[in-house]
Amino acid sequence: MPKIEHGKPTKYGWTVYHPDKLVLGKNTDIGYGSFLQAEAGIIIEDFVQIGGGTFIYSVSTIDNKKGSVWIKKGAKIGALTVIMPGITVGKYAIVGAHSFVNKNVPDYGKVVGVPARSISKRGEIEGEKSDSCGRFGSDRSSGCGSTQDGGCCHTKP
Repeated sequence: MPKIEHGKPTKYGWTVYHPDKLVLGKNTDIGYGSFLQAEAGIIIEDFVQIGGGTFIYSVSTIDNKKGSVWIKKGAKIGALTVIMPGITVGKYAIVGAHSFVNKNVPDYGKVVGVPARSISKRGEIEGEKSDSCGRFGSDRSSGCGSTQDGGCCHTKP
């Protein structure tokens, strides 16, 4: 994990306000130029990808909203997206680039637009299959992490 200081860019070029309120999972990827305002808390679980230039707010001074943001395991957030306070992005959900997320995104959901709206759920597109751990595509190349050695608890050697 990079050194994270309040208001200063990390070595990867993303910035956090109130880093003491940020919980960052393993194997996360946060793109250059992203901003995380974690005053009310931000939880980013394992294997999350966040595109460059994304803004995640736990506090909004425009409409006085405040609430923690939770981005669950394996979610993918497209570049230049804005996520507002109190939002949960579900497990393995996909948020299209340039979206404005002001409502929760369900597990495996796919949303796009301003404001973000549902277009489908993962697995509804032909050929997109998950393994027994619920992982899709390239996420399947590593274990689910449930075993002591970090492997998949659903497969046998």
